[in-house]
Parts: sequence; C-alpha cells; structure tokens
Amino acid sequence: MKFITPHQDPWHRVAGEDGPVPHPLAQPQLLLSLEQWHAVRDTWPAGMPVGVQLANDFDVEDLAADLPRLTLVALNFPKWVDGRAYSQARLLRSRYRFGGEIRAFGEVLVDMLPLLARTGFDAVQLRADQSLEAAQRALAFFPAHYQGDVHELRPAFAKAGA
Repeated sequence: MKFITPHQDPWHRVAGEDGPVPHPLAQPQLLLSLEQWHAVRDTWPAGMPVGVQLANDFDVEDLAADLPRLTLVALNFPKWVDGRAYSQARLLRSRYRFGGEIRAFGEVLVDMLPLLARTGFDAVQLRADQSLEAAQRALAFFPAHYQGDVHELRPAFAKAGA
C-alpha cells in the first residue's frame, strides 16, 4: 500500500471543480474532476498520465470506456462510515480489470486499511489525524483471510492444500 501525503503527491489538482484545464503538456499527471475529464478527454494526448477523482455515488460502469486511458482513479470517502467506494474499487479491479492506481482519499482511517487493500485500493491519503505507523501495523495485523478478495478470488477452503 502506498501512503500519499498532500505535500508529496506527484499528482496535481486543477483549481475549482469546473475550472479550466491547462494544456496537458504544461503539467503532466493532472488529477481531474469527472467534469474536467469529460471536457478534455477527446483532445487528451495518448499516453499522457491523467487521473480522475470520483464521488462515491458515481456508477463506475459509466467510466469503463475511459479506463484504458486513465493512470489513477481516486475514490472519495466523504464519511468513514460510507463504504460505497469499497464497491467502486472492487468493480474497477474485478469487473473492469483496471490496472492503474486506485487511491482512497477523504475520511480515510487506519481501521479501514485491511478492507481497502482487499477491495483493490493500492494507495491511500489518510485523514490528517491518522498515524502512518499505525496504518502500516494495521496492514500486517491479519496474515490471511477466509473469504476471497480482489487478489485471491478463492476462499481459504478452496485453495490448494486446504
């Protein structure tokens, strides 16, 4: 799991939800809102890294055709008790085979990390009051799981040698 801090993030957000998007060559690795992506996707150069931030109520099926062009999909947790972004990540990995980075941001707590990893997230931006050391411990807390996940679809009883 990659831990992202705002001051070390290589991805650049464009100011304003519907703000103008600069020429893509002027700033690679732009993290755009869905509206900004829709405004530039027809002219976005092939191979130029681009990411999209999604609200947790967005149907990821509507982005399926664009996924091969995206390097990053950032999924929002507006409240730590709202788990819809877990389902979005699982769909992106399992159904749509998205191979880019899936990042959790917003109200992301240490307690969420094991499930984030199991549903397909590979990067997180923790809430400011969360400890990186505690987050790393949380990922190592459970060495194995009975149920399948995006990395190993088979449950424990169906694995070889079970």
